[in-house]
Amino acid sequence: MEINGKIVLILGGWGLVGSAIARRIIVENPSKMIIASLSEWEAKEAVDNLAKEYADFPKENLIPWWGNIFLRTEWKDKNKIELLKDPQIRKVLIDDIIDDLNDEILKASSLYDLISTYKPQIIIDSINTATGIAYQDIYSVSREVKKAIKSKNLENIIEQAERLMATLYIPQLIRHVQILYKSMEEARTQTYIKIGTSGTGGMGLNIPYTHSEERPSRVLLSKSSVAGAHTLLLFLIARTPNAPITKEIKPTAAIAWKKIGFGEIKKGGKPVELIDLKPEKSIELKGTFKIKDDIPFEKTGETLKAVYIDTGENGIFSRGEFDAISSLGQMEYVTPEEIAETVVFELKGGNTGHDIINALDHATLEPTYRAGYLHNSAINKMKKLEEMHNSESVAFEMLGPPRLSKLLYEAQILKILYGSMLNVIKQNPADISKRAEELIINNRMLRSQIISIGIPILLMDGKRLIRGPEIKIPPYRGDNELELKPELIDTWAHDGWVDLREKNFELWIKRMNKIIEETDKIPLDDTSSRFVRDRDFWNNYQEIDIGKIVGWLFIYEEFGERMKS
Repeated sequence: MEINGKIVLILGGWGLVGSAIARRIIVENPSKMIIASLSEWEAKEAVDNLAKEYADFPKENLIPWWGNIFLRTEWKDKNKIELLKDPQIRKVLIDDIIDDLNDEILKASSLYDLISTYKPQIIIDSINTATGIAYQDIYSVSREVKKAIKSKNLENIIEQAERLMATLYIPQLIRHVQILYKSMEEARTQTYIKIGTSGTGGMGLNIPYTHSEERPSRVLLSKSSVAGAHTLLLFLIARTPNAPITKEIKPTAAIAWKKIGFGEIKKGGKPVELIDLKPEKSIELKGTFKIKDDIPFEKTGETLKAVYIDTGENGIFSRGEFDAISSLGQMEYVTPEEIAETVVFELKGGNTGHDIINALDHATLEPTYRAGYLHNSAINKMKKLEEMHNSESVAFEMLGPPRLSKLLYEAQILKILYGSMLNVIKQNPADISKRAEELIINNRMLRSQIISIGIPILLMDGKRLIRGPEIKIPPYRGDNELELKPELIDTWAHDGWVDLREKNFELWIKRMNKIIEETDKIPLDDTSSRFVRDRDFWNNYQEIDIGKIVGWLFIYEEFGERMKS
């Protein structure tokens, strides 16, 4: 696609890769470029640097934005660790991750606010999402939970358990991708490119650079796991009709560098203070050993100063560290400019061979000709067995969602009562409702089959329900008793109750009319390969094939069509 004249959002735009991408994008003359970063000073510095370097580009079209995109707008400038100390905020953070995504959660998100405000046609995401999620370190939090349980202090147990819930990696990642997708869908974003990570700089489980507890570190492996899960979720976005074109560039090497210099070495934004412990005050190794201890060290009043190489988000390294990590046979390295060139080439429609999503498309085993050829054979064998045993095979509620079982059984009721689509469309919805209820009342086997798999039956008055001890809808979410409201009954009936009300059968008549109308538009003399669901497919509407009808519904009513084959 053309970058010229487009609104471009760069997430992580102050970082090493983000700033290289910004420099490469700006020469393509976008209409606006939003540079998003975690801190205000980062976003403003990135914009100022671009404005100085590219003086011909209107500075008013360079927009800084800052905050944590994984938090609500009201908390985007706060530290999550500090937020978790507040019990009320902690509960909201948990709900934002664990609860069903609703409008309130979506619109409270700072990521949604950012995307909906600027409506970028292009989003380039260079945030190290996997690191941000995995380095919350679920293992350390779990140890605190174990200590709290051991202490038997209920208040502490509750706090630590809630902190653990707020740290769960996969729910956080899923919620992030849900919000990203919904936000881009509303903003009509055209292309999304992610700069991902392998988590180990391209190395395997033998990686010698790791955290202290074990090799390889579980925290490091968590980062790789989250990165892999993230890739598969983006793979699904890329297979969603009308979603943005979605790509991921995944460097498998150390990324360097931003600058080389001499100066004060900082950790966590603070200078490393030099301390000393005189030999005569050395610690005798006996009894127990304390990891953290009040030892009689002295502050020298100096800070650590040295030559360093700044690798952006990965921190600063000494010459020795950088030489070791980038040497042949180790992580080696790739430059941010090479990543930026790859991004722009892919964005403009080129094929670099480095898009992970495209690679997965070509590497996965897709539907086969043989399976398609055998499909009718399998269906016919099942139909013969149904006739042999005088038994209809409708739904077992093992595949899900409950809506599938509900629709199949409603179609089955119409099949039993009327036999064909042509007969159904001639009926009065009220008459269908009445006859369907009579069928359910008089046909014990049909009734039993439906409620035994967890699908309730809502009777024609909408006030009575036939059900078993367990039901699929509404799902159990911790509360066993829910207040009954008309709108909730409608929602539950839609999601997973066989609905015998008149208005539902009115909908079924409309569905079958639509199938017939669309099929009748196919010219009688068109025998090409253009159409799949033609008159022969529907057997000239002389039957009700429940599987075919519900498959059609999932494509055209639920918008659930497979995009790639």
